[in-house]
Amino acid sequence: MNTRNLLAAASTLATALTAQAAESPAQVHYRHIEIQGVNVFYREAGSPTAPTVLLLHGFAASSYMFRDLIPQLARQYHVIAPDLPGFGQTTVMPDVEFKYTFDNVTSVIDDFTVAKNLDHYAIYVFDYGAPVGWRLAVKHPQKITAIVSQNGNAYEEGLSAGWADMRRAWAEPTAANRETLRRFNTPDMIKWQYTEGVTDPTLIPPESYQLASAAIERIGVDAQMDLLLDYGQNVKQYPQLHEYFRRYQPPLLALWGKNDPFFTPPGAEAFKRDNPNAEVRFLDTGHLALETHGDDIAQAMREFLDRNVKP
Repeated sequence: MNTRNLLAAASTLATALTAQAAESPAQVHYRHIEIQGVNVFYREAGSPTAPTVLLLHGFAASSYMFRDLIPQLARQYHVIAPDLPGFGQTTVMPDVEFKYTFDNVTSVIDDFTVAKNLDHYAIYVFDYGAPVGWRLAVKHPQKITAIVSQNGNAYEEGLSAGWADMRRAWAEPTAANRETLRRFNTPDMIKWQYTEGVTDPTLIPPESYQLASAAIERIGVDAQMDLLLDYGQNVKQYPQLHEYFRRYQPPLLALWGKNDPFFTPPGAEAFKRDNPNAEVRFLDTGHLALETHGDDIAQAMREFLDRNVKP
C-alpha cells in the first residue's frame, strides 16, 4: 500500500472513530456537593466547555427521571441534574434546620449553580422543578439561555380540579387541611401519578415510582406536605414570571403530556400569551412524559437547543 493509500485509510478510520464517538453514550458522573448545609446529589455529563443544560425534576421523582435523557443531551451539551432538597439522594445535614419552602429550595439550587460556575444555562423544568426554575429566571434573566417546560406549569389555567385539596389548605392552613395532603404521598398515589393518562402503562418501569416512594419514606413525608402547603406561593408569583416572559422573550419549548391529571393543556398554551415565540407540543401521555416519550422529548430538545443555544 503506497503512502497516499495509507493516508486515505487513516483519514477514513479517523472519520469513522469520530462518528462512533459522537454516537456513543456519554458517561454520567454521580456526585455530591455541600450547599447551605445540604448535601446536594447531582448527575453530570458532557464537556464542561459546552453549553450547560440544568435539569430540574419534580414530584414524585428525582434526577433519576433523567437517566436516559442525560446521555442523549450530553453528546453536545454539559448536562447537570441535581436532586432537590427533600428528594432522591440529596440530604440535609443532621445539625441543620431546613424549612421546606420553594424559596429555600431555590436558594440551595441557586447557590449550587454558583458553586458549579454556571454563568449561563438552559433549564428543563418539570412539576416542582418549574417554580424553582421560574425563580432562577426572574432573579437571573441574563443567565437563562433557553427554557424547556415539560408539564412545568406557569399559569392558573393550567391547574386542574385535582388541586382542590391544596387550594383549601392554602386558604386555610389548619392541621386538618394539612393532613388531607398526606394521601398524595402514599405509594399507591405516587404510582397513579406515573400511570394516569398513559395509554400503555406497561411502558412505565416500576422502579421509577418505587424509588420515589422509598425516598419519601426515608426523608419523611412532612417535607412533602410542607412543600404542598407552600405551593400556593408559586401561584402568587406568577405575575412576576409573566412579566419576565414579556420582557425577555426567552426561547421556550413546552412539551406537555396532554393527559396530565394535575397540569392541563391550557397551561401550556398560555405560554404563547406572554411569549409569542413559545413553541408548544402535546404528547399523548400523562404527567411524567419522559417515562413513555423519552426519545421524542430528547429529539425535540436537541433540535430546539441546537437552534437557540450555540453548541
